Amino acid sequence: MKIISVNVGRPQKIPSEGEPVLTSIFKTPVPGRVGVRTLNIDGDEQSDLNVHGGPNKAVYLYPSEHYDYWRRQLPDLLFPWGAFGENLTLEGLLEDEVRVGDHIRAGTAEFVVTQPRMPCYKLGIRFDRPDMVKRFYRSGRNGFYVSVFREGELGSGDAIELHPAAGDRPTIAEVVNELKRAQGTL
Repeated sequence: MKIISVNVGRPQKIPSEGEPVLTSIFKTPVPGRVGVRTLNIDGDEQSDLNVHGGPNKAVYLYPSEHYDYWRRQLPDLLFPWGAFGENLTLEGLLEDEVRVGDHIRAGTAEFVVTQPRMPCYKLGIRFDRPDMVKRFYRSGRNGFYVSVFREGELGSGDAIELHPAAGDRPTIAEVVNELKRAQGTL
């Protein structure tokens, strides 16, 4: 398990249906060591703190293994690291293995898994596809948010350590499936 890419972005206005929309979904990989703070990664900023960011959604992690799936599904689109708005593109840590409450260590930073990502309409803007939010949700390839347990620094290539939480906690995949059942979409 390791970090493939560290990705950051700042708020920018993007035209959507004739109106500007403020979004930070456009993330760019950054080289070297990057500081991890309580509410985000250095160089990153959330645009709408009502639905993104905060202590329970400080950093978004997404498995690199999902990129091949998306390239097959949408071969006309480009998928550089960070394409889904994730801060950390990972290798070897999937939603059916990660549980709410698990601790993750990367570099000198430590995180606690809090919840799956449930995308908003800005994912559709990012890919210029109105159906992208539904595709993403149906795919079960959500990635997950973490809170920052211990500030530190990390970088691409760093190993990831997973420390399971005590007790019987749901995996990220189980949380997503339960939400789908509750909404009648499973």
